Amino acid sequence: MSIATTLPKKEVVKRLEKLGRKVVDEIEKGENPHIDIPVRSYANIKFTEGKLQLGEKVAKRYFFHVAHAKKFMQTMLIASFCKQLVEEGIHTSLRDMFYNLKRTLPNSKENTFDEQKESDPIVVDLEVALDLLREQLHLSADVRGRVVGEVVIEDRGDVIDWSKLGSGGWAIPSNVEEIKFKEVNASFILVVEKNAAFERLHEDKFWKKHNCILLTTQGQAARGARRLIQRLAFEFDLPVYVFTDSDPYGWYIYSVIKYGSMNLAHISDRLGTPSARFIGLTISDIDRFELQNWTIKAKEVDIKRAKEMLKYEWFQHKKWQNELKLMIKRGIKAELEALSGRGLRFVTETYLPTKIESRDFLP
Repeated sequence: MSIATTLPKKEVVKRLEKLGRKVVDEIEKGENPHIDIPVRSYANIKFTEGKLQLGEKVAKRYFFHVAHAKKFMQTMLIASFCKQLVEEGIHTSLRDMFYNLKRTLPNSKENTFDEQKESDPIVVDLEVALDLLREQLHLSADVRGRVVGEVVIEDRGDVIDWSKLGSGGWAIPSNVEEIKFKEVNASFILVVEKNAAFERLHEDKFWKKHNCILLTTQGQAARGARRLIQRLAFEFDLPVYVFTDSDPYGWYIYSVIKYGSMNLAHISDRLGTPSARFIGLTISDIDRFELQNWTIKAKEVDIKRAKEMLKYEWFQHKKWQNELKLMIKRGIKAELEALSGRGLRFVTETYLPTKIESRDFLP
């Protein structure tokens, strides 16, 4: 079953108020107020039960501490802002929140926030500290990802048929919790990294011919896309096949969809899809499908990344070790577009049907 991520409004407000009361109590006792935040780093990541999870290490963020004071202030500002959002029942974007809270502190030249890259990580800190999702705090990110297929949904009262949205498909919002699935007719989900590959497969009606849901993440999968994939897989028992470039970055996109990410290990159970399988592209495919003329020389950063991934516990399967070592040895990589070298419809008529029929997947 899918992991529920809805919480009553009262519970979200209660957790925010508890944080505020704790700080006030410490001040009244003459103590240095602090916030406990689990450490989000590779050193505090565990790979258990097929997913990435946070360990037990916790950092304390103090108010009376030169290195912590500004972040402490920023954390409380955002917590207060989110409480107001939830109580008023309105949602806003991370960008809007940044501008709403950006100001110069009285009698100083110090700003609350200078750039959005300061406020975004604080939101994740709050998620971890309060065991809440950003979406439950009524915050959303930019829309990224599209999907098409024989699926009918209800979204905020509107009934939407994914099979009748023209060439664009349905744009995946950052929050998919309130979406209701009315009809789902599919045998599997095909997740495509690249927008260009999605366009090719969509125009060729691959999703209709093979009775699947076709989804593009448009690069690293956003949280809304990852949650949508998980919901479809769990709620309708659908296999998930992931189709990315043949390079360490494409392969890592797959691992994030399957196991979760290190930065968001605290919500891997709500975003990861452990049943996902990798359908390509691999270095082995270059020889199997005669793509040698369309490979790219791997850069030093690609080789370095591949060597790092060799050590990751979630890439220890023999097949993945072989692919990573093969890439390092041959010093090459390939984009999904390389398949177009064999013909524009090669991917829809030969490559993917062959891989699916032979069940040539990586775990």
